Amino acid sequence: MSRGLNKVMVIGNLGRDPEMRYTPSGKPVTHFPVATSRTWVTSDGQRREATEWFNVVAWGNLAEICNQYLRKGSRVYVEGHLQTRTWEDADGHRHYRTELVASEMIILDNRSGEPPAHEDVYEEDDLAY
Repeated sequence: MSRGLNKVMVIGNLGRDPEMRYTPSGKPVTHFPVATSRTWVTSDGQRREATEWFNVVAWGNLAEICNQYLRKGSRVYVEGHLQTRTWEDADGHRHYRTELVASEMIILDNRSGEPPAHEDVYEEDDLAY
């Protein structure tokens, strides 16, 4: 069987402050939206812009770092893979949510007011859970 590739890299700005929670087993998880924008010129010379939103999820120590250093408006590079969750609500309606599960995060600016650690590239593989 051939292997597929599910890798996503985005550079954008946080739409709101990160929200960190803990799973019942105590593992930290942080959610935050990242907006990316692209611009282009139409065939009739009009300049257009479109914004795409990514729901980002970080786990473990990466979740704690994102929660500590990122704020609404922060510019970040996030790398990871796409994952779609499915659930049913109380009325029996099925819901879907596609998320970028972060494996690496780089802070591209310093809006937190506090400098990040010396190494500002945070990878999931380098962090203990």
